[in-house]
Amino acid sequence: MAAVTDFGDRHPLTARVWGRLSLDFAGIAFAALFFCWSLTPSLLPRDWLFQGLIGGINAAVGYGVGCVVGWAVARFVVSGRRWWPPPLPVERAIKVAVPAAAVLASLLALVFAADQQRELAALMSAEGTSTPGYLRTILLSGTIAALAISAWRGLRYIRRWISLQLTRRTGMPLGLARTLGLLLVVLMTFMLIDGVLIRGAYAIINSAFSIHDDTATRAGAEQPMSPARSGSPESLAPWSTLGYEGRNFVSRGLDADELTAINGDEAQEPIRVYVGLDTVETAESRADLVVAELERTGAFDRSVLVLIPTTGTGWVNPTAAQTMELVHNGDLAMVAWQYSYLPSWISFLADRGKAADAGELLVDRVHERWSQLPENDRPKLYVYGESLGTQSGEGTFDSLAEIRSTVDGVLWVGPPNSNRLWRQIVERRDPGTTEVAPVYSDGLVVRFADRKEDIAHPPTPWLSPRVLYLQHASDPVVWWSPDLLLRRPDWLSEPPGPDRLPQMRWFPMVTFWQVSADLTNAAVVPDGHGHNYGTTVLDGWVAVAGPEGWTDTDTERVRATLHALRGSEGPEK
Repeated sequence: MAAVTDFGDRHPLTARVWGRLSLDFAGIAFAALFFCWSLTPSLLPRDWLFQGLIGGINAAVGYGVGCVVGWAVARFVVSGRRWWPPPLPVERAIKVAVPAAAVLASLLALVFAADQQRELAALMSAEGTSTPGYLRTILLSGTIAALAISAWRGLRYIRRWISLQLTRRTGMPLGLARTLGLLLVVLMTFMLIDGVLIRGAYAIINSAFSIHDDTATRAGAEQPMSPARSGSPESLAPWSTLGYEGRNFVSRGLDADELTAINGDEAQEPIRVYVGLDTVETAESRADLVVAELERTGAFDRSVLVLIPTTGTGWVNPTAAQTMELVHNGDLAMVAWQYSYLPSWISFLADRGKAADAGELLVDRVHERWSQLPENDRPKLYVYGESLGTQSGEGTFDSLAEIRSTVDGVLWVGPPNSNRLWRQIVERRDPGTTEVAPVYSDGLVVRFADRKEDIAHPPTPWLSPRVLYLQHASDPVVWWSPDLLLRRPDWLSEPPGPDRLPQMRWFPMVTFWQVSADLTNAAVVPDGHGHNYGTTVLDGWVAVAGPEGWTDTDTERVRATLHALRGSEGPEK
């Protein structure tokens, strides 16, 4: 590597400065390349802070790649050539030209990137960034890249020190000492990250969120007095034990009088059943309590029973819950429970197995009691899941056939890319259909939709029970995968969906970090984009579980009500 990147400049000042920095020229060139790649658009608009983080990580990765390429060229291409190294004036010119060209290319790319970010924001009816503000990205990215490179050099120094000590103290051959030194550094780093940082952070975060879960309550959330709600004075699940999201769920929604006024027909009092982590100690006992609450509230006497495997903290989309109450005019029961203190994104990274186990237990236990009822006297049984809740719900079923033999329909919204059943269906999609808009078996059982217009596609019979996935082309939850590191997915080789820029391209390693950053902004974009599905949930629910005689006029009446409710209650989670 030294033959290519360290030219041995004999100018004292230049040699002193460059010696302290000890930068690699191939590394600088590749760092600039990866940084410019990171500026290309991804699924969602990014402000300069997020772009600075992505750019810094990718610049550091590019620097490492460049160092490897430089070493390979020095070892196998230019080593021993008469014309290498070049004359001293050329060496000095390169030392000036490479960093200057890297900075200039980065600044020009930032100008173009700001324009593309505004175009993407306009596509989603969001506010775009300004070019002067976006130029701040380069400073933040440079700082992050420098820290990452310094950390790597620190590990390399430790490896060299260990190798030297092994050689001096044991007489071990230098080659073997270097190998053992590398293995020890890798092992210590893994133990530090996995055993101390990740697990320690997991414990601290879990403790912090459990305190918040026990003590906090959403503004305006009050203990329900209706016996149809968990947490009421008659409930077997005390109000104080339901957790933050559980208290939100049982305290919100519409009562029978409000539903009657909206729909014009006499409504029933909707049933909302919820059990928190602190309600009883074990998952099995919580499942028993769920069934007991369903019995107490008379849920099995309603026309519709909806099982809602939740996200990490037990969150239930309030728009979805209100949709079901409005569509069925209160003649339904909804049941959900909490299985973690952690938000979905942390649960997704740290404990996805718990989500699947919780969903399976909830569905199996309720279905077991439901199946004991006379066949002609059972409520319709549906499953609704959103985000990590879809993974929790999918954990119950091994196949579409099992879904159709167990429940009367399923609506899953924003499924993570790692969902086993979703992945199997998408990979087996009909030839000629795309990953972002797949058609499976002519749409006879399962369908995928980005917008409400897509639900009727293809125009073939849709058998009941129906399974529907709502997934936006711009939703990073749906499209994020570790495979993005080194493999281009089908959805980036196909024509873009309705809200993705055609300029988005796949770059090794870079795209992974872009979409990873998009995850943090997934739900804070306007309705109909990213992980914000808005009232499209209404169209999906009507398609899967709409009552007999339901019309488009009914759908739009409910949609107007949902918009009014969302405006009056403030932003959702």
